[in-house]
Amino acid sequence: MANNPNPLATTCCIIGGGPAGIMLGFLLARAGVKVTVLEKHKDFFRDFRGDTIHPSTLDLLHELGLLEKFLTIPHSQVAALSAIVGGERFAIANFSHVPTYCKFIALMPQWDFLDFLASEAARYPPFTLRMGWEATGLINENGVTTGVRAKTPDGPVEIPATITIGCDGRHAISRDAGHLPLNDEGVPIDVLWLKIARQPSDPENALGYINFGRLIILINRNDYFQIGYIIAKGTFPQIQQAGIPAFQQSIERIVPFLAGRTAEIDSWDKVKLLTIQVNRLQEWSSPGLLCIGDAAHAMSPVGGIGINIALQDAVATANILTEALLSNSLTQHHLRQVQDYREPAVRNTQRVQVFAHRILDRVLRDEGPIKPPLALRILTHIPGFQNLPARFVGVGLQPQHIKNF
Repeated sequence: MANNPNPLATTCCIIGGGPAGIMLGFLLARAGVKVTVLEKHKDFFRDFRGDTIHPSTLDLLHELGLLEKFLTIPHSQVAALSAIVGGERFAIANFSHVPTYCKFIALMPQWDFLDFLASEAARYPPFTLRMGWEATGLINENGVTTGVRAKTPDGPVEIPATITIGCDGRHAISRDAGHLPLNDEGVPIDVLWLKIARQPSDPENALGYINFGRLIILINRNDYFQIGYIIAKGTFPQIQQAGIPAFQQSIERIVPFLAGRTAEIDSWDKVKLLTIQVNRLQEWSSPGLLCIGDAAHAMSPVGGIGINIALQDAVATANILTEALLSNSLTQHHLRQVQDYREPAVRNTQRVQVFAHRILDRVLRDEGPIKPPLALRILTHIPGFQNLPARFVGVGLQPQHIKNF
């Protein structure tokens, strides 16, 4: 790489400035690896992104010595999760016993989290973040990915790189350009995203309200709720056909304390459809290319754990690849090692999500008043039951730790 005349040449080019991309870039640069992160948007300020910073992620920030500084950013803390099923509240998860430094989920707009990580990464000279640079393809030489082609405000460029890592989400250009085949699980639900003003007296509930064939999730963003309205896949056209007033009434019927406050949803332009996917690459890598996070395995929003999984991918990738990158000894074996290590936890997490989808599918098929299942009543009264969902959501199946080089 040292003899390459291209001034943009780097050791690692990361496509996508989401949680996985920024965290991986941060950890590699911190260890001394020259890294360039490409983010196609000009800033991180985009709505409808994961806002949950889980206890295991807070542990990573603690290990980096950044937790105290991070928690000065405005956020809310959720120490327990409950669900309102048919008008009755059920305690689902309690984080007081998770084996982590922080016993809560921090709710924070993802743009604040990314701004924080990027600013900390920028303190390391090997780190370069290119905002407004959109990857358009890969450079390929004799079947090996040797860099990235990108569209920039000043025109197209080529970025030679020893390794290219796709962190560009479920519509990844890295995955498509690398011709990596995808297995799709099939999902029976989609999500409508909208926002409604929040009042200080509103109750805290970060999990959801279930009734009348609907599930509504409320994310507290201090002055407003980000609302996830779960629907059966493909039914948004029928909901639109029924009209905005019917949609408003549906929200108020399921979440009674929002009565009289849905008038601000006066246009379908204020309702965004998110098509839910659960899929997984057969192979996460090819020579010179590795995909992680949603680019390798799209997760369902069930549990809000997608960001947690992506960050764990990033830490594991840094732990496995750093020494080889520093010694210029990276091989395809190292890239496969990332998948071999991470895929079992991803597969098992997706299995839990697919099981949850089956339950949601049954809920969405019955539009009458829901009667809380007996199994739910029994489970939520078993001592210690709340610790199991808390561990799954807050820690995950394979928590990671920062390796220092």
